[in-house]
Order: sequence, then structure tokens, then C-alpha cells
Amino acid sequence: MRWALVRVSLAVTVMVVLAFAVPLGLVVKELARDRAFADAERQAAQIRPALAITTDRAQLERAVASSQAGGDGRMAVHVPGSDGTRHGTPADARDADDAHEAFDIGRCRARARDVETARRGRSAITSVPGGYALLQPTALSTGEFAVVEVYVPHRAVGNGVTTSWVILAGVGLGLIAGSLATADRLGLRLVRPAERLAKAAAELGEGRLGVRVREDGPAELRAAAVAFNSMADKIVRLLSNERELAADLSHRLRTPLTVLRLNAASLGEGPAADQTRAAVEQLEREVDQLIRAAREQGERTERPALGCDACEVIRDRMDFWSALAEDEGRTVRLAGVEETVRVPVARPELVAALDAMLGNVFRHTPEGTAFAVDVHHSEDAVIVLVSDAGPGIADPDAALRRGHGDGGPGSTGLGLDIVRRVAESTGGDVRIGRSVLGGTEVRVWLSPDGGGTRHRERRRRVRRGRARP
Repeated sequence: MRWALVRVSLAVTVMVVLAFAVPLGLVVKELARDRAFADAERQAAQIRPALAITTDRAQLERAVASSQAGGDGRMAVHVPGSDGTRHGTPADARDADDAHEAFDIGRCRARARDVETARRGRSAITSVPGGYALLQPTALSTGEFAVVEVYVPHRAVGNGVTTSWVILAGVGLGLIAGSLATADRLGLRLVRPAERLAKAAAELGEGRLGVRVREDGPAELRAAAVAFNSMADKIVRLLSNERELAADLSHRLRTPLTVLRLNAASLGEGPAADQTRAAVEQLEREVDQLIRAAREQGERTERPALGCDACEVIRDRMDFWSALAEDEGRTVRLAGVEETVRVPVARPELVAALDAMLGNVFRHTPEGTAFAVDVHHSEDAVIVLVSDAGPGIADPDAALRRGHGDGGPGSTGLGLDIVRRVAESTGGDVRIGRSVLGGTEVRVWLSPDGGGTRHRERRRRVRRGRARP
């Protein structure tokens, strides 16, 4: 659109410039020609008084020499004989006492026939080598006509024309350049808001929910930008509600279900107990399927930049799980949660991640297995360690990949996937290793400011240094 507007402006401006510059250039040329010949006529008129008084050669030569054109060698006077002779033509009464022959004064450039035509009393302009000759007839006292010839060179006829044409061309080019610049600025004013709107729409389609459009430009594009921003805000709210619903389902359904499964396991043997355990397993599969479907819908969306106190959330969830741990005879240790530690994670999501890790401890370790939760924090990192004294995880990498659909039997793979997503939303990560208690240690690295790139690079350097022999 921008270049189309520039091309249209270029075409219109060029046509307007040509429509005015070409006729104006021709008018300038004609004015210069008329000025040159008007000056020649003025020079010729200066000799008329002398011709009216006398035809004496010496006096006429002095008169011609005193004129500007005569002094420049551009004037000639053709005087006929007083007895009727013409220059170069014999007369019938050549021997008369008062008769004299025709003569010329100055340098003659015009052809003889053109001079004879002018003697009939008609002014003429004729072409001569190097320019033009103005032939101006002047009546003598004898009734004959003398012809004053004024030479007008080509440079006099075109004097100032080239300069005027250059000025006209410069003005025309300036108008064209100004028109193009104005059209380009106008095109940018129209195109840039549209390009920003299109780019923002593409980024929103890719899942970047934080993108917004600056509301500027023409009124129509401003209205479109306002509508786009309003739509994006509504999408963020809808997806945020959906993610919160998924997280709420995670800890509202999975947590009571884990308790129900553990209670069903203590029912003993018998058909009723087996049916109860089968029903619980079926319910657990259905709930896992529901949670997976809810998370898949929000999988490619951005998380809003919300925050919460990680220590406060951990204390709250440990109060819940401690009661169940007491029933199963598990020893619980909690450390590092006395201070306030802010992390850029929504509270429901952090709750879902903690419940997923603690739920795995109760699901995959025998009753009576001890576990611990430790929090370590600094200016650029918050580390949450969930450790147990169970049998451990044989393949940690496979466990972290379960969230992508390759989980083992009896597991949906969503627990650690929830934890991984929460950590990566801040720029951190999740690592699984051997705990000091002898079992599994899930290490969650959170970035307090969300700028996890620098921290990941630092951790890579530390791991590379530890891996060297």
C-alpha cells in the first residue's frame, strides 16, 4: 500500500509538472526571442533620424558607429542611389549632377534578395549564418527606402532560456521529491499501524498472549487496535481461567483421590474390597484423562506474570499432607520456609506442582517412608527440594519425559510435567537425582525475576565443571 501510494503520487506529480513546465518553458523561449528582436528594432530605430536628414556616407558611418549594435559590428545600412539606382544595379541617369551611387555601411549578412524585399517597405527577419538578421526599411527624403540591417546571434535569441529551463527543471524535480516524501510519510502513517496489527495478530496466533498494539494512526486503524487489544485481554482472561481450572482440578481431585486410594488399599481382601479398589483405579484414570485434556488446551499459551509467596504456599500444603503422613507413619521434615520468598508463579499453579510432587511420594513409596521438603533461596534462584527415602527412580530422564506421552503403567505422567511447566515458566528447570535420604530427590529451580537464561547458562557451566575428572 505504501509503495502504491508513492507510485500514484509520482505519476500525478510528474503529469502536473509536465503540464505546467513544458508550456512555461516554451513561453520563456518565446519571450527571450521577442526580447532579442525588440532590442534589434530599438537599435535600428536609432539610425532613422540620421537617414531622414542625410544620406552622406561619412555622416551615416559616424551614426552607425555611435550605436551599440554598430559598435559591436552587428549593424549595416543599405542606402539606394538618389537617382534610383540600387546597390549593384546601374542607373539610367548615373551622370546626373546630384546623383550618387548606392552604398552599404557595416558588415552585410543578409542576402540581396531579402534586402530588396525589405526596400518595398516591409520589415523582415531572415536567417543568416550564426543567427538572424532584422531588416528594417526607413523612408528617405527622396522617396526611396534605405534598409537597416541588425544582426541578432543565436546566443542573444536564447539568452537566459537555458538558465530558466534549468530552474524550471529544478523546481519540477523538487516538487516531485517533495510529493514522494509526503506520500511516503503518509503511507508510513497508514501502513505501520496496519503492519503492527498484522504482526500482533500473528504473534497472538502463535500463543504470545502478552502482545498488544499501540493505538495510533488513522481513526479506523485506532479503532481496530482498540478492538484487538480488547480481544487479546479477553483471551488472556479466558485462558487464565482455564489454566486456573486445570490447576484447581489437579489439587482438588488428585489429592482427595490419592487419599481415597490409600484408604482403599487398607480394606483388606474380599470381593467388596477388590471392587472398591477397581472403582478407585477407574475413577483415577478418568480424572487423569480429564486433567490431561484440560492441560492440553492451554499447553501452547503463555502464563500470566503473577506471583506468590513460595514459603507460605509450601507451609500451607505441608499442613494438609502432614495429616496423611501421620496416618501412614511417615516422618516429615520441613526446612527453609520461615522467610517470605516471592516467585513469579500463580498460587494455584505452585499448589498444583507441590501436590504433584508430594502425591508421588505417597503413591510410589511404601507406608512409613520418610520425606522432606527444603527451600533454598538467593537473589537469583529459589530451589525447592522434595526428597524421600523410598526406592528411587531408575530412569530420571524417562520420568521427565512422561508428560509428553511416554509414561509407564499406572502413571499418566502429568505430575512431573506440571512441575516442569511451572519451573520453565520462570526460566528455571527440574532435575531428578538421588536424595540424602536414599531415595528420590526432585529439585525445582525457580527464577525470582523470570530471567532464567542467565541462570541456566550458569548451571550448565557448573554441571560441566562437576563432570570433569
